[in-house]
Amino acid sequence: MSVLPDEARLPVEDAARFGRVAVLYGGSSSERAVSLDSGKAVLGALQSRGVDAVGWDPAERSLVDFSAAGFDRAWIALHGPGGEDGALQGALQWLNVPYTGSGVMASAIAMDKIRSKQLFVEAGISTPDYALLKSVADAKLAANKLGYPLVIKPAGQGSSVGMTIVFDADDLNAAASLALEFGAPALAERCIVGTESTVAVLQGDALPSIRIETPRVFYDYRAKYESERTRYHCPGTQDAELESRYRDLALAAFAVLGCTGWGRVDFMTASDGAPQVLEINTVPGMTSHSLVPMAAHEAGIDFCELCWRVLETSVTDKQVVEAVGVAANDA
Repeated sequence: MSVLPDEARLPVEDAARFGRVAVLYGGSSSERAVSLDSGKAVLGALQSRGVDAVGWDPAERSLVDFSAAGFDRAWIALHGPGGEDGALQGALQWLNVPYTGSGVMASAIAMDKIRSKQLFVEAGISTPDYALLKSVADAKLAANKLGYPLVIKPAGQGSSVGMTIVFDADDLNAAASLALEFGAPALAERCIVGTESTVAVLQGDALPSIRIETPRVFYDYRAKYESERTRYHCPGTQDAELESRYRDLALAAFAVLGCTGWGRVDFMTASDGAPQVLEINTVPGMTSHSLVPMAAHEAGIDFCELCWRVLETSVTDKQVVEAVGVAANDA
């Protein structure tokens, strides 16, 4: 199995080494409800392992209050703009508070689907053909280029917010208008008809893939968080060669964007059997319907251990060495 060379796990054995931890959840993005569910689940898991963890909703309490609260590190469970796009990561760096997951630049790039795709193409990582929509009028040009069906979505949202699969010209303008409500440019993408899969990355390694089957038109918000009819298969394939290919591509895409710690890489695979990368989620969901906990479970990592290991991603080599040194001196 491939492992990112500079992303090996730095184990923390004692909960006290983490200090006081803020679990950041909620926020004011369109994914607030999902973030609240994720954050509360993470908070309970960390507390059950003896971590001094406190929930913190930036929509209800200011950054000034956060700065004065004396946190030693942050577990980021904020999805979407304001939590996953580098803004919060930058604020935490200014406050000198270590945090989980990817840094400022990687978070910003991964949240920007257009910039991500440009980097994937440059690196030779297969991704669906696309076009930019700066206005509703651009949708017709995109359809002429890409054909039907095509996917239209905001460039900087998650959880399929504002996304539409367009099957004919009658729905084109409405789909473009919806996506552009979240800001321009939006993204039009060739719709890959086939298998939807995802691969989680944790501390430099890839977890087993998950294949998703939904009775809905696509794996939208309702299919992700509300439907009991969505089916998940983990590992996503019994073909060892294809499973290895998914994992290698996930790690390659992760590295190209500079992502670190943990995250999730989403794929579509057409009848030709060649996986194409859709996007990277740097703060994936941690709800009862979420995919990273599912893949971790398949790899023998329960939810509490997963939350602990994600928290470990906030710890640097230097911090581990210092902690070991203190422990040795205290002995």
